[in-house]
Amino acid sequence: MSRIKQEVKLMDFSQGSVAKKMFVFAVPLFLSNMLQAIYQLVDMVVVGQAIGKNGLSAVSIGGDLLSLLTFMAMGFSNAGQIIIAQNVGAGRKKSIHKIVGNLFFFLLMASLSLSILSLCIQVPMLDWMNTPKEAWKMASDYMWISSLGLVFIYGYNAVSAVLRGMGDSRHPFLFVTIAAGLNISLDLLFVLIFHWSALGAALATVISQGFSCIYGLYFLYKKRKELGLDFSRESFRPEKKTIKSIVQLGLPMALKSASVTFSKLFVDSWINSYGILASSVSGIESKINVITNLFGNAINVSGSTMVGQNIGAKKYHRIPKIMKTAFVLVFAIDFVLSLLLIFFPDFVFGIFTSDKEVIEASMAMIPVLVIIFISSSCRAPFNGLIDGSGNYKLNFLVAILDGIVNRIGFSLLFGLYLKMGWLGFLYGDAIAGFTPLLIGSIYYMSGRWKKQRI
Repeated sequence: MSRIKQEVKLMDFSQGSVAKKMFVFAVPLFLSNMLQAIYQLVDMVVVGQAIGKNGLSAVSIGGDLLSLLTFMAMGFSNAGQIIIAQNVGAGRKKSIHKIVGNLFFFLLMASLSLSILSLCIQVPMLDWMNTPKEAWKMASDYMWISSLGLVFIYGYNAVSAVLRGMGDSRHPFLFVTIAAGLNISLDLLFVLIFHWSALGAALATVISQGFSCIYGLYFLYKKRKELGLDFSRESFRPEKKTIKSIVQLGLPMALKSASVTFSKLFVDSWINSYGILASSVSGIESKINVITNLFGNAINVSGSTMVGQNIGAKKYHRIPKIMKTAFVLVFAIDFVLSLLLIFFPDFVFGIFTSDKEVIEASMAMIPVLVIIFISSSCRAPFNGLIDGSGNYKLNFLVAILDGIVNRIGFSLLFGLYLKMGWLGFLYGDAIAGFTPLLIGSIYYMSGRWKKQRI
């Protein structure tokens, strides 16, 4: 707990070097994303090794369903982060404690409601996922424990949103690091020593997230004066105007993530129909896409926070610099990945499989992955502008077009109409990634983001 004694270093993005501050702010975000991805895989690895395919199936299905329940946490916490950033930039310090209090109140109510809903519809959800009979009991145990722990996931996201909106990405990374270390230790204890199978894996995750959440709340309380928070009962009393702002901005952001996931499941279902080889290649594409998004999402969150503060401070001349820097940073990473893929494809694909037939088939999707890398570079700056300006209408439009219409439409166009088969579905999915570029560039050139207020 000695880290709590350190001074809170909040970054003012309305002045100073854009590139330096974005990089410094984004690195902890990237590391946080990477750690979260790692410790989400730990459950599957430990259970899979200890119990076998039944446990692996249970944790995989339970994890997928849990992900659906966490989209709201990410969407609404990101909305809170942007609202806080704009108020910090505008110097409206007196209103921040009310925003923070309402964000915690709203996410607490949302987590409790979803926990109850999840427990009530657990059986039809497992049926919908075609859960194998052999894995049913373990999947049910995993879902039961995980649903009870939703409040901690939402609480951690709220704490992180408050700190990131104010310009601190370092401490949220500390909280994730604690959760990751604790989760791995408890996984080994509960699954390998106590033999609690999937239930133990879920319990390890909930306990680690709970500790991280409580630690984060304690940190906010200890540093309340430095952060401009008062933690009074009045701050947590729901205010219609503030709740409305959180919902208006958060719902489209949550839908955007959820719709992309749903459309990806749709595309994967078609690809799977072409056989095990196509399914295996698609799996490799998905894994590489996840790796690409780790850094892209970090820059996206950094950019939206910086845009939010500068719009709040009315320093509009810094917005183009922020977008340019976001593009350059993501492009640099994606350019290196593209070179590795083009010149050393056997090595890249060999990381995921030793099957020569799968590696040979994967060569056909090199252009697809390059398109994904390029679109990732374009998504970060324009998503940052749309999110950071707080334009919920555009976010909703991106959610519908990017997540559903274009992604499914282009996939069907290339896969079925142009008769390109499973590879066509991958091309369609990749090309849909340019949707934020199209909408965001029109929004940027219109200059309406200068008049946007939350």
